[in-house]
Amino acid sequence: MYAERRDGVEQAPVATDGRSARAERTRQAVIEAHIALIRAGELKPTGAQVASRAGVSLRSLWGHFGDLETLFAATGAELMRRQDDAYEPIDPSLPLEERIDAYCRQRAELLEFIAPFARSSEIRAPFSRELQRNRLRYLERARYEIRALFGDRFEGVDDTVRVHVENLLGVSTTWPMWVSLRDVLRLSVPEAIEVMKRSVTALLAEASAAARSQPGTRVEQPPASGNATGSQEAASPPTVPIPRVGPAAAPREQFVPV
Repeated sequence: MYAERRDGVEQAPVATDGRSARAERTRQAVIEAHIALIRAGELKPTGAQVASRAGVSLRSLWGHFGDLETLFAATGAELMRRQDDAYEPIDPSLPLEERIDAYCRQRAELLEFIAPFARSSEIRAPFSRELQRNRLRYLERARYEIRALFGDRFEGVDDTVRVHVENLLGVSTTWPMWVSLRDVLRLSVPEAIEVMKRSVTALLAEASAAARSQPGTRVEQPPASGNATGSQEAASPPTVPIPRVGPAAAPREQFVPV
């Protein structure tokens, strides 16, 4: 309880609105039930199933959310919040090979975890504007992380080329690509990570090549190697090494929206 002051006069204490607190608990229970059902394999839960899992009446569920689109929006926001809490940025000063390796392993962890949510979204997204917006949000999020981690590879790159490469990188590291690798090609997680790393490496190399082709752009060349007589051979064009894949890291539990 808090005392309220108006015009310098202390008013009677105002109690916290118990109804608002109960309403918020109900909303959260419904969101948690929606998430739990999808994680358990119920990819298209009905309102009645969600209400039963949450321990509330169907009338109460629709009284708080109105329709499925509102529930999808609230669930997506909650999953995004959990992703933000669990996200660990990768140091952009690491060598390129280490950045690519860390980024692709991180993406693999997240994509493996979100699989049930992504599959649920695939069923309903054609008929849901909210789920379609969620997809765009997460592609944009992937592009943002790419810019933050690999921004040095885009220095001097034409804006049109940069946007194209960023879009390709975003698609290559999000669910549409991952589901093709895992469900269509039936690759193991380590094999799918290897394909992702090769895709990222090739696209970043393309960005670097585009930067070198820009007039007036100076690109640092690797030092020339010396021979036995002390003379130096011409330096070869810089290349981006393709990292090897070791055993897949054990995924930690993270929540991401779809």
